[in-house]
Amino acid sequence: MDVIRSEDAVAKFAIGKEIYPELQRSLPPQLPAFLSKQRWFGGKARRVLTAELADIIPICSEALEALLLVATVKYADGAEESYAIPVSCAEERPPSGDFDSGSLRVEGRPNGKTLVLTEALKNEEFLSALLEMIRGEATMEGQKGSLHALQTSAYPHLYPSSAGVLQPQPVRAEQSNSSIIYGDRLILKFFRRLEEGVNPDLEIGSFLTEKAHFPHIPQLAGSLEYRLRDGRQMVQGILQAFIPNQGDAWRYTLRCLAEFYEDVAQHPADAVPSDLGGIHSAQPQRGLPGYGGNSVGPYLQAAGLLAQRTAEMHLALASEPRDPAFHPEPFTMEFQQVLERSVLELTARVFGQLREKRSSLPAEWSSKADELAGREHEIVRRFQTALSTPIHAMRTRIHGDFHLGQVLYTGSDFVIIDFEGEPARPLAERRIKRSPLQDVAGMLRSFHYAAFAPLLGENRLPAQDLRRLMSSAEAWNARVGNRFLADYFATSGEASYLPRSRQETQSVLELHLLEKAVYELGYELNNRPTWVGIPLQGISGLLAL
Repeated sequence: MDVIRSEDAVAKFAIGKEIYPELQRSLPPQLPAFLSKQRWFGGKARRVLTAELADIIPICSEALEALLLVATVKYADGAEESYAIPVSCAEERPPSGDFDSGSLRVEGRPNGKTLVLTEALKNEEFLSALLEMIRGEATMEGQKGSLHALQTSAYPHLYPSSAGVLQPQPVRAEQSNSSIIYGDRLILKFFRRLEEGVNPDLEIGSFLTEKAHFPHIPQLAGSLEYRLRDGRQMVQGILQAFIPNQGDAWRYTLRCLAEFYEDVAQHPADAVPSDLGGIHSAQPQRGLPGYGGNSVGPYLQAAGLLAQRTAEMHLALASEPRDPAFHPEPFTMEFQQVLERSVLELTARVFGQLREKRSSLPAEWSSKADELAGREHEIVRRFQTALSTPIHAMRTRIHGDFHLGQVLYTGSDFVIIDFEGEPARPLAERRIKRSPLQDVAGMLRSFHYAAFAPLLGENRLPAQDLRRLMSSAEAWNARVGNRFLADYFATSGEASYLPRSRQETQSVLELHLLEKAVYELGYELNNRPTWVGIPLQGISGLLAL
């Protein structure tokens, strides 16, 4: 299939370029209601003042008439966001099934026909057109900007001409982005929200693919970039190698934990030691009883391999001394002061929410919530102590949002994905160089979440059983976390991003563990109160160190 380029697309567009003024008139009043129905729209909890049509880009082939609409949403709090809305165009109502997510309509046209715009990412011709654009490195011109398709040096290897036509298949689990799998070779991440600036997912993917040659990520094949004529740029899509997998590492971990808890259920209530302590060093700790060791043993090997891949990723990200975006930089007191202000603001906000929502928390966590609310000053002091003395280590680019859900399990290895960083943070903030131990802390907290997740389902356990299984969960977490740390430090060796002394390394790791647990507490208070016990337990364990 050949995509028709630039002005030729407008010329081919049967509906005609004269439709643009009609779109500008008819669509803005419809956009707020339309966007509110979309799962990928991030502004549902905010009051939308207006939604304007900022640009219109035709994307056509011999069998396709489609538009990429760029909408600017203005909120009551003064903020603005831009969203990409790809739509297929028809002058007659399509089958009713195409209207399940809403549609846009242009009525009262001079020719008397109604133009119906529906979701183009359900249209196979449109999905093929996106891949064809990258194959031909095409540019599609809009009113105020243009959509540019680019290839990396890995593209010919990932999609050789001998591969033939790849059948597109949308990924059903739609979140803030949309994904399309092409055959068994490629996957396109299509960004719904457009953000001005350098996207770290594209930037780091390009670096690890073309410079560091790091094999344990989906190799970057190409991209789609929306460029305004005033020089501003936004990433529209990222094309990567498709990695056959058995799901993410979170699902794999839960499968292993199911076997562990089945084993635990068959043994006496006092079989699990309760004094294993927390995770804070690479030193081995006393193991689980025999049955626990048997059921957790295979997962320890997986945790060790994941630790190795994590350290290899960090070594690769620290391997470029010449590129300003990637060369390691030392910690400075100025950076530490900025970090201190950030974590103290986070702590004040979250503990304010804890006190405010105390009465609505599950009864079994009330006393723990009260205890920690009274220890806020101790948490503040921990942060201040950790950041008041110089940290002798280098800051590098990191993953930024590292947890078990950001890793694919292939059945024999792990592949790291999604280098966007925390979506709630601005792009520029996500590109700041930090300690790789922040990623390590994120994975350790993810192990803790996984250990407790099976205990917090809809079927509530009797209090006695819950206490026993919580003890088993902490034991599993300690064993797995310390295996991860041991293999991570063994692979990292004397990397410049690790502090000079064991004590300083422990201090920085505990700093980020505590920061992550406090962040999690705020998230659970606002979104999932029944899970608030996991970060409460995490914070309590860290304060006991």
